[in-house]
Amino acid sequence: MSKNHVKEKDQVRKKKWKKEAEFRSYIDSPDKQRRLYRKTMNIVIASQMFGGAGLAAGITVGALLAQDMFGTDSYAGVPTALFTLGSAAAALIVGRLSQRSGRRVGLAAGFLAGGIGAIGVVLAAIWSSIPLLFVSLLIYGAGSATNLQARYAGTDLALPTQRAKSISMAMVFTTFGAVAGPNLVNVTGGAATSLGAPALSGPFMLAAAAYLLAGLVLLIFLKPDPLLVAQAIASAEREKAGLGSAASSRVSDAESDVNKRGVIVGASVMVLTQIVMIAIMTMTPVHMKHHGHGLGAVGMVIGIHVAAMYLPSLLTGVLVDKYGRKRMSYASGVTLLLAGLLAAFAPGDSMTLLIVALALLGLGWNFGLISGTAAIVDATTPETRAKTQGTVDVLIALAGASGGALSGMVVAHSSYSVLSLAGGFLALLLIPVVLWSRKKV
Repeated sequence: MSKNHVKEKDQVRKKKWKKEAEFRSYIDSPDKQRRLYRKTMNIVIASQMFGGAGLAAGITVGALLAQDMFGTDSYAGVPTALFTLGSAAAALIVGRLSQRSGRRVGLAAGFLAGGIGAIGVVLAAIWSSIPLLFVSLLIYGAGSATNLQARYAGTDLALPTQRAKSISMAMVFTTFGAVAGPNLVNVTGGAATSLGAPALSGPFMLAAAAYLLAGLVLLIFLKPDPLLVAQAIASAEREKAGLGSAASSRVSDAESDVNKRGVIVGASVMVLTQIVMIAIMTMTPVHMKHHGHGLGAVGMVIGIHVAAMYLPSLLTGVLVDKYGRKRMSYASGVTLLLAGLLAAFAPGDSMTLLIVALALLGLGWNFGLISGTAAIVDATTPETRAKTQGTVDVLIALAGASGGALSGMVVAHSSYSVLSLAGGFLALLLIPVVLWSRKKV
């Protein structure tokens, strides 16, 4: 064995001892673990409220800002495409950074980057700089990715029976910021105008402040880091069980296929629900416009849809923990099928049926995201969890972008009814995927 290899092993061993010494009081005290879990949840909730407000800017006025700067409708979809692409890249980076340095560093870096991107968008609007707008929107996407990944932070020290509830709490409080942001468009627009900036840059000023505050909350208060504590606890438990390297390797091999299946199933559930939800949601306003509905009606339908995506989360979390990830994944598939069928066959002029269809669409997505996220947490260990979660969130972001892009093509070559039916039946793939996971290895 080379001297360099021995030196590297010694450094790894010393680093491990240092980490265990730092977190020894938590390793030895379940009561301190519970207190840290509650503290972590409070900090995550606070950051999510700010993060939700930052997220809303791009959704609310991104297309309008591009339309204003380009002087045409042709590129109005560019902001969504750019910050979705930036979100996908950031999900991978934040996940790997969290794995190496902890949730505190990874999530804070992601939110701070999102804030810097939002500042760049404001400057691009003031200077009428298209290149700066493009680059800034990519960086702004980091905030969206981090807002999604923050839902994992509360699960690091949660008991298996608490994980889905922890995820759902983070999602519920994202709603407060996401609802407040669009309702402050006029206020922030007025503030921007008073500063000599375009009115449409106002929401991005709010996004910059919100994302920067979310990052600072995590950076200052998320100590000790829940993921690093969880890693130290897992390491200590393996040593206590007498698992040396050879025994640990055998256990790892025996559990490997089961864990891989869990990751595949959790990822598949979230990706499928994201594609179906984004595809139908994206084309609903166009469908309504073709049937004579005004912007107020469109706003009401989409608002109820967004509420159904997030507000049932606390109840969903309890159901996922009580009845299991697989049953709630089935429920997601069936609910999305009902949404697709209702959207497809409802008369275009029926506001009531469209509201019910889009509410079911949001609810089915909610079931899928929380059950899929809990399945990912169950199937990973603290040593690999954040990296895996980041990779899965990349797939979710790309799935959303694909669903949005393909939905327009489907409707252009067929109809909204065909799109809705296709989405509903695509959601049924969740059932064989989950059944496959139950087969013995």
